[in-house]
Amino acid sequence: MRIGELSKRTGVSPRSLRYYEEQGLLTSSRSDAGQRHYSDAAVQRVSLIRQLFDAGMSSRVIATVLPCVDVPGDLGVAEETFTAMMRERDRIDADIVHLIETRDALDVLIRANSRHRAELSTAPGPVAQSA
Repeated sequence: MRIGELSKRTGVSPRSLRYYEEQGLLTSSRSDAGQRHYSDAAVQRVSLIRQLFDAGMSSRVIATVLPCVDVPGDLGVAEETFTAMMRERDRIDADIVHLIETRDALDVLIRANSRHRAELSTAPGPVAQSA
């Protein structure tokens, strides 16, 4: 299939698909006219790449992890990708801790603001000054 068809089937822009190729995440063959052609398996590959990007992984990390899909029987590849995946999992865990801390700090501010708003709504209006 051509790049436009892959884009339609995956919901990923042609520009992003070209970027995936530049980063070595996706491959295509070229016609004599230079048009990209993808196999049907590219749809699943793009879906996996999107999931990894959505998880916050960089293209560099994704390029390190994808070989375990491409060469599942190679122990060296399996070890290298395992290490990369564990590093990413640790990074995500740290991000979660940071997000929880940030949410908790925001909750403190929300409670303080709610009390302040309640006090303002029950306080008498400003006193008019006479001339």
